[in-house]
Amino acid sequence: MSISDKRKILIVDDTPENIDVLMGVLKNDYKMIAALNGEKALKMAEGKHPPDLILLDIMMPGMDGFEVCSRLKAADATRYIPVIFITAKSEAEDETRGLELGAVDFITKPISPPVVRARVRTHLSLMLARQELERQNEELRDAARLREDVEHITRHDLKTPLNAIIGLPDLLTLKGPVNAEQEKIIGMIRESGYKMLNMINRSLDIFKMERGIYLFHPEPADMLQTVGKIAVETQDIAWNKRISLKVLLRGAPPAPEDNFIVMAEELLCYSMLANLIKNAIEASPDKEKVTISFSEESDEAVIRIHNKGAVPEDIRERFFEKYVTSGKTTGTGLGTYSARLMAEIQKGRISMTTSESEGTTVTIRFPGYRSSLDNKNL
Repeated sequence: MSISDKRKILIVDDTPENIDVLMGVLKNDYKMIAALNGEKALKMAEGKHPPDLILLDIMMPGMDGFEVCSRLKAADATRYIPVIFITAKSEAEDETRGLELGAVDFITKPISPPVVRARVRTHLSLMLARQELERQNEELRDAARLREDVEHITRHDLKTPLNAIIGLPDLLTLKGPVNAEQEKIIGMIRESGYKMLNMINRSLDIFKMERGIYLFHPEPADMLQTVGKIAVETQDIAWNKRISLKVLLRGAPPAPEDNFIVMAEELLCYSMLANLIKNAIEASPDKEKVTISFSEESDEAVIRIHNKGAVPEDIRERFFEKYVTSGKTTGTGLGTYSARLMAEIQKGRISMTTSESEGTTVTIRFPGYRSSLDNKNL
C-alpha cells in the first residue's frame, strides 16, 4: 500500500478556481477536501477525521492563512498536521513568517504541478516517519516501565524465600549437635544466603543510583580492611591462575596496625572494589601479580588496582558504560558500570588507563583523605 492510498488533503482557499486547480493536480492520488475560509478549515481540521496535510492560502478575507496556521499549531489536536502555504505572496519576509508559525513549506503561485506533487509526497513521508518514530519511542518507554516494574517485584519477591534460607542454618544447629562436615555445609548455606541477599540489595541500590534517589550516608571506612576481606574471598580465583595479590600503602607493604580511612559507605566500597579486583584477576595473565596500592594525593585518598593485562581496544572508550563486556561468556557487563556509579555516588571519581606494555590500572579517588595518624584520634 503506497503512502497516498489513504491520505487526506485539505485545501484552504477563498477562490474556487484555485481549489479546482489543486484538486486536479492531486485528486488521482489523494482524498481531497476543501474549505473556502479559515473558520471552516479549523472546524474540519479539528473534526473526527482530520486531514493528513493542509494546503493553505495566505490572502483570505476575515481570518488569513497566517492566523489559521497559528491556531492549528496552538492546538494539541492539530499541531502536528503539516501545513504548506500556497500563495501569490513571494516576499522573503512572508515566507519567513510562515515558517516561523510552523508551516513546513512555501509554494508560490502560479503553481507547478510536479513541484506540488513532489512536496506533498515528501512532507507526507516525513509525517509518517515522525509518527512511526513516536510509536517506537512509546513502545520503548512502555518496555522500560515494564522492566522496572518486573525488576522491582523480583527483588522484593526474592527476599521472602531467601530469608527462610538464611534462617535455616541456625534452625539446623538448634535441632541438635552437628559434626565438623555438617557444620561446614551449614556455614556454606549461611554464607551463600547472605551473599545473595547482598546482591539483591546492591541491585536495588544501583537502581536508585541510576534514578538519582540513592541516599548516601558516609562514615569512616577502612579500605585496607575492606581489601583484606576481598583478598580472602578471591583467593581461590587467584590461586587457579597462580596470581598473587600485592597490597601497598604509600609504596610499601602495610603493617598490621595501619589503616586507610575514607568517608564512604563500607558496603558500597566492598562491592565496588570486589568487582574491580575480581575483574583484574580475571584479566591478568597467569602467574602475574595484581597490585592494590593506597596513597594520598592533594587531599585525596587514591586507590589503584593494576594488572598486567590490557583492556581490548573495542571497549576501551566504553569501559565504564552499562553492559560493556568483551571475551566473557558469563559476564553481565555491569561490574565496571556499577563501580562507576558507586564511586560517583560517594563523591569520588574513577578512571582507567591501559596499554599492551604497561597493563591496566583502575584509579579511584575519594575526597577528604585522613591519614592513619589522624585516625588514631577517632
